[in-house]
Amino acid sequence: MTLFKGLTTGLCIAVLCLIAAPKARADERSHKTRVTFSGPVEVPGVGQHILPAGTYIFQLMDSPSDRHIVQILSEDGTHVFTTILAIPNLRLKTTERTVMTFHERPAGDPEALKAWFYPGHEWGEQFVYEKPRAIVLAKVNNEPILATPVVLASSTVEELTAVPVEAVTPTGETEETTAVVEAPPAPALAPQPEVEASLPKTASYLPLIGLVGLLALGGGFVLSGFLKHNV
Repeated sequence: MTLFKGLTTGLCIAVLCLIAAPKARADERSHKTRVTFSGPVEVPGVGQHILPAGTYIFQLMDSPSDRHIVQILSEDGTHVFTTILAIPNLRLKTTERTVMTFHERPAGDPEALKAWFYPGHEWGEQFVYEKPRAIVLAKVNNEPILATPVVLASSTVEELTAVPVEAVTPTGETEETTAVVEAPPAPALAPQPEVEASLPKTASYLPLIGLVGLLALGGGFVLSGFLKHNV
C-alpha cells in the first residue's frame, strides 16, 4: 500500500510539472519584466513619450528575428502606454538581474531609455528612436544612435517590423546599424530525424497524461494484490 501511495504521489507531481511548464516557457519567451523608475523616463515611439515615475511591465511581442517589438504596459497590465522597436544587441557580461541603460541627457531633462537586458541573457534590446530625436541624442552622447528615418504614423507591429533602421552620428550622417549593435548569430539548423508519426500541433498532452495515470493506477492495484497474496 505504501508503494501504491508513492506511485500516486509521483504521478500527481509529474502532472503538476507538465501543467506549469507552458506558463514558464511563455514568460521566458516574452521576457515579461516589472520595472520601477524613480523619475520620469523618455522612451521612443510615435512622437516623444515621457513615462512618469512608477512601475511598468516590459514584454516582447512576436516579431521577425532581426528586430524585436517591445510593449510597455501599466503595472496591472491593463493599459498599453506604447509599442516600440528594438534591435538585439550583445552585452559583455550577463547578470542575474534586469538591466536598463540610458542615454545621457542635459541636467533636468528626463533620462532617455537606451537598452533593456533580460536576466541571464547575452543579447538585450537596443531601442530605436525617430531620426530627429536620435540626432539630438547622438549629439549629447557623442555616439551613434539607432534611428528610423520614417515618421511613424502608428505603433502597430506591422509598421514597426517594416520601417528601415539605421544609425545616425552626432553630425547627422548615417551608418550601418552594426556601428551600434552586434546582432546575434543566425541559429544553426539542426538535422531533423525521421519519425513515423507525430502529434499534430493542436494536440494536447492531457490524453497521454490520462493514459499514464490509468497505467500507474492499474499497476498499483496489481502490485497491491500481489503483495497481499504473498504476505
